[in-house]
Amino acid sequence: MSGRRDQHEADSHGRTEPTLGDIDHLDAPRAPAGDGLPQVTVEPRHSRTRAPSPPRRGRRRGWLLPLLLVLVVGLGAGLWLNQNRLRGMLPRTDFNNVLGQAQQALQAGHLDGQDGTSARELFQAALALAPDNDRARDGLRQVGQAELSQADAAMQAGRLDQAAQQAAVARELLGGGSDIDRLDHSISSARGAQVQTVDLVERARQALAAGQLDGPQGAGALYRQMLQADPGNAVAAHGLDQVGDALATRARKAFDANDSVGANASIEQLAALQPNNGALPALRARQAQVHQQDSSALDEALKQGQDALRAGRIGGPGDDTALAHFKAALALDPDNAQARAGLGDVAEALTVQANAAIDAGDTTQAGKLLDQAALLAPKSADLAAARARLTSAAQTPAAAAPPDDETAAPAPPSLSPQQSAAVAQLVQRAQVATQNGNIMMPPGDSAYDLYRSALAIDGNNAAAQQGLQALPGQVEQQFNQDLAGGKLGQANDMLANLADLAPGNAAQGALGNRLASAWLDQAEQQLASGDRAGATQSLDRARKLAPNHPRVLDLSARLQASP
Repeated sequence: MSGRRDQHEADSHGRTEPTLGDIDHLDAPRAPAGDGLPQVTVEPRHSRTRAPSPPRRGRRRGWLLPLLLVLVVGLGAGLWLNQNRLRGMLPRTDFNNVLGQAQQALQAGHLDGQDGTSARELFQAALALAPDNDRARDGLRQVGQAELSQADAAMQAGRLDQAAQQAAVARELLGGGSDIDRLDHSISSARGAQVQTVDLVERARQALAAGQLDGPQGAGALYRQMLQADPGNAVAAHGLDQVGDALATRARKAFDANDSVGANASIEQLAALQPNNGALPALRARQAQVHQQDSSALDEALKQGQDALRAGRIGGPGDDTALAHFKAALALDPDNAQARAGLGDVAEALTVQANAAIDAGDTTQAGKLLDQAALLAPKSADLAAARARLTSAAQTPAAAAPPDDETAAPAPPSLSPQQSAAVAQLVQRAQVATQNGNIMMPPGDSAYDLYRSALAIDGNNAAAQQGLQALPGQVEQQFNQDLAGGKLGQANDMLANLADLAPGNAAQGALGNRLASAWLDQAEQQLASGDRAGATQSLDRARKLAPNHPRVLDLSARLQASP
């Protein structure tokens, strides 16, 4: 490298280049400073053509700066997206205090309010501090569940307004649901029943004030209906006690007035309404005492009625007829089977007399006798047959009788072929109805009605007369079948049919006692199984059939003593 610069470079820099002197003596020892030689300063050379290159190390590490920038941006985004979680990791004194107070209020059952101390208000305040906090949201859900539970309990207790209010709060907090829908439906149904109960209370009070104690619209039935719908209804229970007291008072007044029938009716109504009424034992005792006193009078009236019947004093004016004596017996005991049978015997006797009058041609007297019999036994088969004969006889013109035979019966009227065919068809239908057990029902198609229709055309038709008068025997046969099969209700209907068709039938007493025993057996079974209502109904059926049956009195006492 030469230490010389060309003249152009020296001129361009405006200064003179230093010289090194004689280079042949470079190896000679350097003179000390101040040896007279000029000081040399060497400057670096600068190229005209290109700028100096940056250091090589700087080019290798140029990628670090973008990487650092990416990292900074990513860190900032992560902090922004997770700010709520990071915020929750930081200590929040106010939020934690509010959340703790809310949990305490929830555990204490202070669910809602307006003073800022309820669980609902505190959890909502916590959510205001941290809108996405799961603990606060879950707390509000727990408040909603607690409100729903309390609303259900309030509804069960009959506090419907409270239940509706708490159900509304639960719906707000839980956003609805099937449980809330079910509760709302139950509240609506309960309110409807409550309105109906208020109406029943008013109707029952009016009936009680009017003295209407029994019957479907009586105070007793209305108060019982209320208790069946709401067993804990204090108003209905008190009203039923008032009805019981009124019935007991009515029975005592009837006894004092020697009205044993009215007294017995009031006692039975009281027993059906309140089997455990405290007045019943004393009333039953007085009932038995009066019954014993009336028993001798009843027996005497029955005896005199039978004597008058045998003597032929059937009906008519006066108090010494069979009709008068049997009516007196029924006044003492309206359910007395012997007295009812006696009246049936009177009806049969009047029918026999009417038939004799028809045979004698005295249709006027026959009509009077049949009218009297109809008052006692309007559905008697013999009465229906006699009435048909009377109608036929009244329509028949008087036959030309020989002068010496004024009592000869009129000739029966002739029938057209169409009438004869109609009678035969009616009789055949009646026989089929009898075989099917349709004795008295249905109206118009029963054997009883079909035979009567046939006799209305031909009152002297032998088949219709015999079939109609044979119906009591068919009814008794059906009764035995129903009783053997345990069909007590149907057997009861057959016994009533027998009383209508043959009111004087001597078998009715025995049949009634058999049926009463069957009802008592059923009542015993029902009582043993805890069905007091069913046992009471069965006992009532037995009492109507045989009021003096020993088992009736025993079972009545047991029903009153049972809880």
